[in-house]
Amino acid sequence: MSGLQGQEDNVCSLVKPSKDVVVPETKPKKRICCACPDTKKLRDECIVEHGESACTKWIEAHLLCLRSEGFKV
Repeated sequence: MSGLQGQEDNVCSLVKPSKDVVVPETKPKKRICCACPDTKKLRDECIVEHGESACTKWIEAHLLCLRSEGFKV
């Protein structure tokens, strides 16, 4: 019967997550204007100096950073 008892433990662990499981937050911790200041500064400076079409690399880097912070952009 020990084999059956081991199966019950596995089923319970699938239904109930253990306490040390970390669930990522989906809500951003900051306002969007305050998130990713480094990439925002580089993006803004590039756009002012060279125009938006020449700065796609910095725009994409900033969007990636915002997404990593939990924003849906």
